[in-house]
Amino acid sequence: MKWFNHTQIMKMIQQPETLSPTSEKQRYIILDTLRGFALLGICLANLPEFSLWTFLSPEAQDAMHSAHADHITRFLQFFLFDSKFYGIFSILFGIGFSIILSHAQEKGRSGIALFYRRLIILFFIAMAHLLLIWSGDILCLYAITGMLLPLMSKWSDRKLLITASICLFLPVLLNLWQETAQFRFSQPLEEAWWRKANSYGICEENFATWLRDAESYKEVHQFLMQGAIERMWEFVEGHRMPKVLGLFIIGFVIGRNRPYAKLPDIKPQIIKTCWISFLIGLPTSLLYAFSAVHNQPWGLTGHSLLHLFSSLAFAFFYMTGLCLLFLKRPENRFFKWFSKPGRMALTNYIGQSLFGIIIYYGIAFGLGLSMGLWQVELTAIAIFILQIMLSAWWLRFFRFGPIEWVWRMLTYGKWLSLKKQKE
Repeated sequence: MKWFNHTQIMKMIQQPETLSPTSEKQRYIILDTLRGFALLGICLANLPEFSLWTFLSPEAQDAMHSAHADHITRFLQFFLFDSKFYGIFSILFGIGFSIILSHAQEKGRSGIALFYRRLIILFFIAMAHLLLIWSGDILCLYAITGMLLPLMSKWSDRKLLITASICLFLPVLLNLWQETAQFRFSQPLEEAWWRKANSYGICEENFATWLRDAESYKEVHQFLMQGAIERMWEFVEGHRMPKVLGLFIIGFVIGRNRPYAKLPDIKPQIIKTCWISFLIGLPTSLLYAFSAVHNQPWGLTGHSLLHLFSSLAFAFFYMTGLCLLFLKRPENRFFKWFSKPGRMALTNYIGQSLFGIIIYYGIAFGLGLSMGLWQVELTAIAIFILQIMLSAWWLRFFRFGPIEWVWRMLTYGKWLSLKKQKE
């Protein structure tokens, strides 16, 4: 076994990379690895919806030949994946925003304007994804919510963490209010969603089969139009904005203190956080998975409370666990592999949507509803492995992912070289 001293590890943590047209910055491989790891979890969470398995009624799911294995897979999905990886992704967005804001503030007002322009462009990219490719997009919410961060940039860490706690607990309180008063904030959006769906002939009976049977992009686009309203309903129904804002703020505080730049120095704190998050996350995730597959026996409020603790605790368990593995074996190929898709996360996030369409929709291979859930999850792993290989190949020749490249050029308003310079 080869061990590395403090200096060697610090050199491996930092990877020089040109991230903007104005300055040379350092890139941290652990952040790229965490981002790649989050992309794997997101693929595992999203592909069941692309496969249309999620749209089936419980009776139809039970009638499939793979029902027994699917039930186990579904429980494991809620236990290990559901919301945990979006939590990691959201925290990493907060860290990224802190890095961008710190450089923006160095440039004064023009830098802050650049930050907002970057988010506005991300919003339009996200809306194109939402309206043209997949109605499950999360980036539009990220872009809107991220615009609140500059307003808090001068707050103390203590004030930020109190605000984050309020944001994260607010959905639980809202669900308690809804349960007590017997009403739902999202009811008008749900009615608007079904009116739009019905105007295209989409109803509960053909909802699961519409995309599988689609013979043209026109039919896919009709589903996306009603799906965009459904997505807004999901944001309101799940109180997603305060959740995302709370995670962004946590990421912002982490980014401001830059623990990823001094991992060897804070190893005892990482170990402590890892153990605490595991001890909280294990029982709450088991209870959350039980609640999810048994129609919330402890009510919506109890379910949302379990969701909060399980998703946040396991997100930190995964992140700190990976940091400890990195400290022990910084040259392990795992980190190199996962950092590649993490370096072009936006391209790979949207790329996963394209893979889902090609595999499962009727306008391409049309394999929707032909796989059990366990087979869908294996397919998700295969897609991510392919993304690792494609990302590694792309980054041999180019500095950024293709969508990241367009994003940067629109942000800075000028042409940027995509190809790597020959040494």
